[in-house]
Amino acid sequence: AAGTGEFEAGISKDGQTREHALLAFTLGVRQLIVAVNKMDTAKWSDERFNEIVKETSNFIKKVGYNPKTVPFVPISGWHGDNMLEESSNMTWYKGWTKETKGGVVKGKTLLDAIDAIEPPVRPENKPLRLPLQDV
Repeated sequence: AAGTGEFEAGISKDGQTREHALLAFTLGVRQLIVAVNKMDTAKWSDERFNEIVKETSNFIKKVGYNPKTVPFVPISGWHGDNMLEESSNMTWYKGWTKETKGGVVKGKTLLDAIDAIEPPVRPENKPLRLPLQDV
């Protein structure tokens, strides 16, 4: 969330955002979308969005994700901005770009990012493995 203090709490050492990213990667989730919510409470600030993108990119890289394959989308769930249609409140936002095996994919909204997810291939011919994070 872009609200003052909310992002910082989530990305802190014991933060939920940090925990969820690590858990997702541990469970084999290889495609990620980062939706920066509550942009309305940050007064639609491009500076705040870019600050969050920079810090989140650094963190997810340490977890194992490649930030170039992750779309970052500024949204306001409350107002519906950049969810299904391009927002008029964030004219500074030119859209996201992500690298895929098939090339570069571009979009502007959260729906575009969801539509750009490639269906994962199930390893049906391999033995079952269960990841453990903590014992």
